[in-house]
Amino acid sequence: MAIFFKPLLLLLLSLTDLFASTLSLGIGINYGQIANNLPTPSRVSYLLRSLNVTRVKLYDADPNVLSAFANTDVEFVIGLGNEYLQRMSDPQQAQAWIEQHVQPYHTRTKITCITVGNEVLTGTDMQLKSYLLPAMQGVYRALVNLGLDKEIFVAHPHSAGILGSSFPPSSGSFRQDLSEYIHGHLNFHAQTKSPFLINVYPFFAYKDSPNEVPLDYVLFRPNQGTLDPATNLKYDNMLYAQIDAVHAAIKAMGHTDIPVKVSETGWPSKGDPNEFGATPENAALYNGNLFQRIQQNQGTPAKPSEPVDVYVFALFNENLKPGPASERNYGLYYPDGTPVYNIGLQGFIPRMDYSAAKTNVRNRLFLDSYLIVYLIFIGFLKIEVVVTLKIVSNNAILLFCTGLVYLCFSSAFSDILDTLQNAVNYEIRDDSILSRTFADRY
Repeated sequence: MAIFFKPLLLLLLSLTDLFASTLSLGIGINYGQIANNLPTPSRVSYLLRSLNVTRVKLYDADPNVLSAFANTDVEFVIGLGNEYLQRMSDPQQAQAWIEQHVQPYHTRTKITCITVGNEVLTGTDMQLKSYLLPAMQGVYRALVNLGLDKEIFVAHPHSAGILGSSFPPSSGSFRQDLSEYIHGHLNFHAQTKSPFLINVYPFFAYKDSPNEVPLDYVLFRPNQGTLDPATNLKYDNMLYAQIDAVHAAIKAMGHTDIPVKVSETGWPSKGDPNEFGATPENAALYNGNLFQRIQQNQGTPAKPSEPVDVYVFALFNENLKPGPASERNYGLYYPDGTPVYNIGLQGFIPRMDYSAAKTNVRNRLFLDSYLIVYLIFIGFLKIEVVVTLKIVSNNAILLFCTGLVYLCFSSAFSDILDTLQNAVNYEIRDDSILSRTFADRY
């Protein structure tokens, strides 16, 4: 019997290890929530951890999300909306906000940045523009008072529209009408040693001028590229050219030590008829090629030794976002956890929310129990492999202990714990079916 099952079990073992290894993106993800059909934060936590995503950017400080990612290796950028700017210029209100929204979670969830507002300088509200820098300073002072300024930096995501000139990249400059504001921001970043954040979307350039902007150039596909005549640097994609234009604009204002991070970039999979290029094929090419470059730790032509730091927009399609159709179709995933297009992401989102009959839930638990037994069986097979190969000693007890240790540190053991947690997350009531997470319960 053992001889019959051993080849099959070894095959199952190899498949288990294969499924457990996932693609590490090496890239940040924007997790927007302007939708009414998104999975719960606990399920999103499973998805992102299964992808080995370690950096997430929020647009608020959602306590449910921060709790769901407690005791994980995921680092968070949290946000203060534009509606908070006036209040955050008051040091007391800024400190009260941090005490309420940061301190309770910071010990278990890694918060590395607070963004204050979003794309304010390219808007039309002059009061918001005047509130922005004082709000950033107020939040920073509050972090200093609480001893968190070495762990959490403060920044503001700017639209690429703040650039007055972006080509050639070496001649990049900020808009003259915004220079007063930006000068104060750059001084703030230099003093606090924080990065300058920019939202860059080559899609917009192609959409507005599809006959002038080569599609291959914006999608990272092979192309002739462009040459900066002042530096003789060649650019084979628009994203890197725009990043270097920001570097040049910052340098033109007298700063050379402020890093630039891309807080948003992406490509929509669907758009209105006049949104040229918004297709699943182009979105897959843009994000897929970008991921490959990020995994190679590429720098831009002007900063080759500094790997490009990017947060992709976005994790999910958001069905309640206003504006053109493209705004609701930037997601890598549909809300049910299905990839919008295939770029090799092997993530997993558990089925934890059910509104069907109790029988369906019991059937699911029944199937989950089989999965648990399978994983335990595979785990103990690892022990058998160690014993069979005798890679440590002929002493059976030592071999068993070695195998047991290997089991505890194996991916199968983690899968067992995750599946057990999924199983106990189901709670059947007489009148309803509720799904709860460990964080919700405790």
